[in-house]
Amino acid sequence: MAEDKNKRPIVIKRIKKVAAGHHGGAWKIAYADFVTAMMAFFLLMWLLGSTSKGDLKGIAEYFKTPLYVALSGGTGSGDSSSIIKGGGQDLTRSEGQVKQGELPPEKKTINLKAAQQEFLRLEKIKEIDKLKELKQKIETAIDSNLKLQKFKNQILLDLTTEGLRIQIVDEQNRPMFQSGSARLEPYTREILQEIGKMLNEVNNKVSLSGHTDSAVFPGGSKGYSNWELSADRANASRRELIVGGMSEDKIVRVVGLSSAVLFNKEDPLSPVNRRISLIVMNKKAEEAAQHDGGIVKLDANADETDVADAIKNDIQALPQAAPVIPPPTAVAH
Repeated sequence: MAEDKNKRPIVIKRIKKVAAGHHGGAWKIAYADFVTAMMAFFLLMWLLGSTSKGDLKGIAEYFKTPLYVALSGGTGSGDSSSIIKGGGQDLTRSEGQVKQGELPPEKKTINLKAAQQEFLRLEKIKEIDKLKELKQKIETAIDSNLKLQKFKNQILLDLTTEGLRIQIVDEQNRPMFQSGSARLEPYTREILQEIGKMLNEVNNKVSLSGHTDSAVFPGGSKGYSNWELSADRANASRRELIVGGMSEDKIVRVVGLSSAVLFNKEDPLSPVNRRISLIVMNKKAEEAAQHDGGIVKLDANADETDVADAIKNDIQALPQAAPVIPPPTAVAH
């Protein structure tokens, strides 16, 4: 018994560990999974709300058979021409989609000849419109000017292939010049000065020619003849145009044509054949005059047939001035 009293009892303490106590972290993993799932859900809702109906259909088709669509191409495969199937912006398309930057841009071919012809045609039309405006302006000025109204029948305006032509013709009892002379009558000076003011408002050059009737001087063509007389009258008219305000640089040609170009061919002695002709020249006529009648072409291959036909048609569509032809007379020059 004494031995039993000296022995101490052996106490074995077993510590029972309880998992997920108040300091456990398993709940954090569950919460993270929940947040991730919610984020994915809201992202899906946003995508569904911002995607078109056709794209939604393509997405649905893709998720039905994703492996088949991705490998074989077809509805919803996107760019079927790519080595790696799928992709593109429109998943509903069965044909391949061309990506920007993959293919070189399409080259545009420009026909320089046709472009040049079109440019010339537009320039000619624009020039004709300006000459039409000048013609209208001169007619309006004549109607509103008391000095020029009484000479209205002697001022003829029309459009030609060279430009706007202004002709001042003689009348039976109202000649422009003194008989057989280049001395201008006072009213002729007024007409030319008024026209000179208006011509200075346009950039076109001016050609001036003098004409006579067929009556000859007593000495014939060996002495002072209609050739000299028509040239002197043209130069006298040039001086009056400059007095009226027209710049000297606008004149590119002054010629005397005698009776070579009659206005009234049926009556060579008619006073209407005695006239001064001014031409407000278009660009083509200017180039020809500045090169002594030579034809200037911008391009040897340029075909101006269409341009010329268009100008001719425009001119023929305009009302032409009807000349006032007085009765025949025997008065020379």
